[in-house]
Amino acid sequence: MIKQSKVFSSFSVSDLKKAEQFYSGILEMEVSLDEYALSLGAEKKVMLYPKSNHTPASFTVLNFPVDDIEKAVDYLVAKGVVFESYNEPDLKTDEKGIMRGEGPLIAWFKDPFGNILSILQE
Repeated sequence: MIKQSKVFSSFSVSDLKKAEQFYSGILEMEVSLDEYALSLGAEKKVMLYPKSNHTPASFTVLNFPVDDIEKAVDYLVAKGVVFESYNEPDLKTDEKGIMRGEGPLIAWFKDPFGNILSILQE
């Protein structure tokens, strides 16, 4: 029963219209807005729902694989996206906000509601 369901993820935002503008305008995702939720993508569904007392997640809620992280970072920066900067013992990013080291190249940024998103190049 459960194993055959079409599983999808969801997280909260405080304003669906603002979320629609960011995810469709800045990230150029296919979005579907109704009065209760914003769905991202046609094949892989992620639902954003309104929550008046929204608190951003303290972890990455969406990961976007890209072919070229340098180009993707430059493209998003030109659209006003600000990448996170980390300087922790096991998590360091460069001047562009890209973590280089073991594992995939990855850069984190936030949506207008403080939810953490990433782009990564494997």
